[in-house]
Amino acid sequence: MRVNEKYSCLPAEEKGIHIINIRAIEDIGYVQHESTLLNSLSRNPDADCKYGLYFRDGKRKVDYILVYHYKKSSAGRTLTRRIHHNDSSARSTKQDQPLPGKGVHLEMVENEPHVDYHEDDKRFRREEYEGNLIEAGLELERDEDTKIHGVGFVKIHAPWNVLCREAEFLKLKMPTKKMYEINQTHGLLKKINSVIQKITEPIQPKVAEHKPQTVKRLSYAFSREKQHLFDLSDRDSFFDSKTRSTIVYEILKRTTCTKAKYSMGITSLLANGVYSAAYPLHDGDYEGENVEPNDRKLLCEEWASYGVFYKYQPIDLVRKYFGEKIGLYFAWLGVYTQMLIPASIVGIIVFLYGCATVDENIPSMEMCDQRNNITMCPLCDRTCSYWKMSSACATARASHLFDNPATVFFSVFMALWAATFMEHWKRKQMRLNYRWDLTGFEEEEEAVKDHPRAEYEAKVLEKSLRREYKHKEKHRYFPEVTANKWRQTVKTVMAGAKLTDKEKLTWKDRFPAYLTNFVGIIFMVGLTFAIVFGVIIYRISTAAALAISSTPSGRSSVRVTVTATAVIINLVVIIILDEVYGCIARWLTQIEVPKTDKNFEERLIFKAFLLKFVNAYTPIFYVAFFKGRFVGRPGDYVYIFHSFRMEECAPGGCLMELCIQLSIIMLGKQLIQNNLFEIGIPKMKKFIRYMKLKRRRSLDHEEHMKKKQRYEVDYNLEPFAGLTPEYMEMIIQFGFVTLFVASFPLAPLFALLNNIIEIRLDAKKFVTELRRPVAVRAKDIGIWYNILRGIGKLAVIINAFVISFTSDFIPRLVYLYMYSENGTMHGFVNHTLSSFNVSDFQAGTAPNDPMDLGYEVQICRYKDYREPPWSENKYDISKDFWAVLAARLAFVIVFQNLVMFMSDFVDWIIPDIPKDISQQIHKEKVLMVEVFMREEQGKLQMLETWKDKDMKKGENCNSHSPKLSRSHSGSLSSCHLYPVDI
Repeated sequence: MRVNEKYSCLPAEEKGIHIINIRAIEDIGYVQHESTLLNSLSRNPDADCKYGLYFRDGKRKVDYILVYHYKKSSAGRTLTRRIHHNDSSARSTKQDQPLPGKGVHLEMVENEPHVDYHEDDKRFRREEYEGNLIEAGLELERDEDTKIHGVGFVKIHAPWNVLCREAEFLKLKMPTKKMYEINQTHGLLKKINSVIQKITEPIQPKVAEHKPQTVKRLSYAFSREKQHLFDLSDRDSFFDSKTRSTIVYEILKRTTCTKAKYSMGITSLLANGVYSAAYPLHDGDYEGENVEPNDRKLLCEEWASYGVFYKYQPIDLVRKYFGEKIGLYFAWLGVYTQMLIPASIVGIIVFLYGCATVDENIPSMEMCDQRNNITMCPLCDRTCSYWKMSSACATARASHLFDNPATVFFSVFMALWAATFMEHWKRKQMRLNYRWDLTGFEEEEEAVKDHPRAEYEAKVLEKSLRREYKHKEKHRYFPEVTANKWRQTVKTVMAGAKLTDKEKLTWKDRFPAYLTNFVGIIFMVGLTFAIVFGVIIYRISTAAALAISSTPSGRSSVRVTVTATAVIINLVVIIILDEVYGCIARWLTQIEVPKTDKNFEERLIFKAFLLKFVNAYTPIFYVAFFKGRFVGRPGDYVYIFHSFRMEECAPGGCLMELCIQLSIIMLGKQLIQNNLFEIGIPKMKKFIRYMKLKRRRSLDHEEHMKKKQRYEVDYNLEPFAGLTPEYMEMIIQFGFVTLFVASFPLAPLFALLNNIIEIRLDAKKFVTELRRPVAVRAKDIGIWYNILRGIGKLAVIINAFVISFTSDFIPRLVYLYMYSENGTMHGFVNHTLSSFNVSDFQAGTAPNDPMDLGYEVQICRYKDYREPPWSENKYDISKDFWAVLAARLAFVIVFQNLVMFMSDFVDWIIPDIPKDISQQIHKEKVLMVEVFMREEQGKLQMLETWKDKDMKKGENCNSHSPKLSRSHSGSLSSCHLYPVDI
């Protein structure tokens, strides 16, 4: 296709033809000869272009697709023809011609449907934009005769010269002819690696890119002047489909349309509905009998299948197909899942230790011993009666499964595990950067992130137009007299095209958005707290209502029933608010109008993470640190709204309830939100699209029998919405695994089981359910790494407080070393209970049935460190409370600083860059210098050779006779030095 090719339309005075001219029909092959017609009948043109993967000539690959909607009359639809492009037709480089493609309409003027102003405006913008794309060197082909009525497609192909130009502009590193051997391990390490490779061979994917490499091509930023350095033997495969689509997308963003008085790139055109979609094509089908081998099919078989859940991921093939950013996400997810294996094993050992020692736990044995005959004070006013401590035996035994000395060790282990995981990921990331030639990516990153977003440009334009309008109103009564109106019009248009270059948004322009963000986030956090408070009221009122129940089973299962139902309510609310907060975070970020995509993504991540973090962990924080802390004491309880008493922890402590809360919320979010939503919603959308297409196909049986083009199939897929939701659910899960792991040692195990499914679920979604995203280069996971480090540091502090304040670990240590008479835990339960004289109940708060236990109660017990009623300062806080509090605070300080020091030591002792990778990077630099030095030496030798030849020629000229030289004037001028182009 011609580089400077444009399309045009005939004047309106031409009769009988609506859009195209006759010469254009001949040029694109519509008027066919008899032999051509017979050939077209005997051969399927769709098969020649591989059903949309190539242009109609079957040679030029489709690198990108633009989709637009157009209005089409029913009368014109019957006259629509499919045009077959004929490459042998004569073309001229300067002659104007319509954009070749399917769906050129031969309609009469009188049958032309009325198109409104907006449709005309969109069509004019498309024409100008596509003309500018052709001027930029791209080749276009249009198809409007598709199975999707009213939808047109523009196929884009980037020729070789455009690919080379843009690759040099983007500084893409491409493999050169120079190959070198990768340093291999020797001695014992080599034997160990060979043994590991043999053991892990069954779980390796059967992909060529995943095999260990012994040699590597030297990569260098592409340059058209140094094409001889690169292996250009096969130009068709030198730039793969991912690179080609990236190059075309950069051209689409850079190309502008100025008919609307301001510049518009592809993002603005998409936002304004000029185009409805823009996407690169998948490599082909992934299922079927006669499907040609392609990377998509290979990914579906070796990666996006639940049958290969036990295998490693083909990360290099994922990067080759989807780009570095998506490849890094799945690589990080794979490393995180692998690191969960040792954490799960240690968590299972800790849980089994609790199961094995439950019968040897003296405090729980004392609580279950009915001979102690400890009478506890009522749990609520009037309706609740006295109860025996032995009735809470099951809760106490279950609490020991998670509240034992091994959980302290597990908390320290998980803090070190988090630090090790972060260091391991940094090393893995450096290996991937070396393998993917991303070691010098900073310059490109800076260039990409400065590109303004479409919404920012529109906001700046609005500001500029408002200022221009005010300026015109100001000089309305003093018009300038101009002699040449046409020149003034052109000047105005040119000034309008550069409005966005002169203006920018300041903090004053964004102040309303910042204020809305602040108020909105505070309101959302307050709403979360209000909902948690509402659930607390529900728990208190439900407990009081169930306590009135006359059935003994109802009264005995009050705590379990209230806890389970409240957690389920919390789970449902969390799932609903998660979706709401995600939309609100995006809206708040949009009204801020960030300048670049990178700024937009970082602000969106911050807001969404803040809201979802508060939403997911507020109920857990309440149970861990606030429940049972502000209860008061018998006779002086704390009330809510003067009617509801604050709820207390179970006799065995709040750690068991924290475990239930954490496990149900974590498992529920993973099962419902992460898996069912990700499977069900795409299936539902796909089914809806299928029903709509089926309804359309029933109108036209002939269209139904045609096989869809590749771009039509991909258009029906879901658009790629970014990696933020994928990262977000994993970060929240990482918080569940690390923040409260002291209360739930099995959290890593459930996270591991979820991630095994999550990897294949996400892979299947990317390969089969989504349009192919534009490949984005990235050398790290960005702001997510900082969030992970923050959660890891926060986990140390939270686990220290959980162990010291939520569990009974510190009170047991204090009793064992300060108050125990025989150095054992005998008498610990009695030590933690205070006494209360029932005659000190406030009026109207005593139990209605004081004889419920069969005897009259004089003294009841409650869990607290207070003075007894026979003391001078009865019911005041005792010195034991202050001793335990001091020990708890000391443990927090020691635990936090010790674990932080150990984590920082792990960070320091493990280098960020593996030694072999740093050696390979240095080796690459040395080899690249050698290549250029050898090239310069070759040039110098060539220059010396040419100089020697010129000197010999000069000597031959000087040896001629003077007479001959004088007779042949000017002959010496033939013995000149030949210039050498270096």
